[in-house]
Amino acid sequence: MLSHLVAFSVRARGVVLALALLMLGYGSYQLYKASLDVFPEFAPKQVIIQTEASGFTAEQVETLVTQPIENALGGLPDVMFVRSASTPGLSVVIITFEERSDIYLNRQLVSERLMPAQGQLPQGVGPALMVPLESSSGTIMTIGLTSDQQSLMRLREMVDWTLTPRLLAVDGVADINVFGGAEKQMQIQLDPQKLALYQLSPMDIVTAAREATVLQGSGFIENSNQRMMLQVVGFPVSADTLAKVVIRQQGQSVLHLGDVATIEYGPAPAIGGAAISGEPGIVLMVIGQYKANTLAVTQGIETALNEFRDGFEVDGIELHADLFRPANYIQTSLANIQHHLLVGGGLVLLVLFLFLFNLRTAIISMTAIPLSLFAALIVLLEFGVNINIMVLGGLAIALGEVVDDAIIDTENIFRRLRENAA
Repeated sequence: MLSHLVAFSVRARGVVLALALLMLGYGSYQLYKASLDVFPEFAPKQVIIQTEASGFTAEQVETLVTQPIENALGGLPDVMFVRSASTPGLSVVIITFEERSDIYLNRQLVSERLMPAQGQLPQGVGPALMVPLESSSGTIMTIGLTSDQQSLMRLREMVDWTLTPRLLAVDGVADINVFGGAEKQMQIQLDPQKLALYQLSPMDIVTAAREATVLQGSGFIENSNQRMMLQVVGFPVSADTLAKVVIRQQGQSVLHLGDVATIEYGPAPAIGGAAISGEPGIVLMVIGQYKANTLAVTQGIETALNEFRDGFEVDGIELHADLFRPANYIQTSLANIQHHLLVGGGLVLLVLFLFLFNLRTAIISMTAIPLSLFAALIVLLEFGVNINIMVLGGLAIALGEVVDDAIIDTENIFRRLRENAA
């Protein structure tokens, strides 16, 4: 079998050369569009559901939120087990499916079960949301912002309304977790003495504020040839206008919300914080999508960040774009592979030329190194294996064996050809 293959290769040298060039071209194309990640996709196929229940104790969350969601998800196909965690104000349900299942179909089935379950949750709880499908590597990039000129509230406002939406638009980004800063909100701070004076309860204030800020359709009016939609104006959009909301009216006496409470903008109660080199700031963790190309996503994020650099400089905001960058490991591994290829090819060429004094034989042997690596990459990619640091490390180790075989086999062939010629 091997002798026939060698004979065919000798007779059809043009075909062998064309096949080699075709393999190099196809391998380069596959490598260009391949997913480059830090680690392989080793995470089990899971769907995670998070539900916020502000003000609820852990026991209340377990009874009123977690259990109804678990009951609604019972009977799903290919489920291995369901686990949950109930903490004050938060319910987390984790569903692990069989490895053979389709993760996208699993999420669709869970979404269908969650829709009717929303109505069973207490008022003001939820909604129950599925965590975005993430890569097993998790964080694609960690970014930080600090400023000596801007307040933490101003920084957080800029991040929530400007920077985060832009980064979410980058192809391959699944989610962005923001830590630190002061989340701006309009707060109604009650005066207990005035509430007692006017015989009001906190729920009366909550009801008045909710009714004043709810947006509802106002209907329409029409005549014989047209219909005109009505829009209510004058909604309280600032602390001053909200303070003028009427709570109660008795004859000529009108009681406003500002008479019993102080309304102002303030930071939301913090549940965490962030510091960069000891300085308070904001940290953004960019989460990659399932099977996303870490290197390509990182480059897309950096391109988006470059759009903000001039504005940050004007506003006195310092951008820390390299707090954590897994793409560095990938780029280092690729650079090592390229270095080893050049060194290995050069050593093969030098050794064979010095020992055999035949440049043609040395060049032919040197071509075996990239062809072997591309053949391995093509096989891995066709079987659905993504390129990661572990794969690149294995290829770097295998490169030594390829170089050794190239030298020994070529020397052996050259020796036998010389003996036969003699």
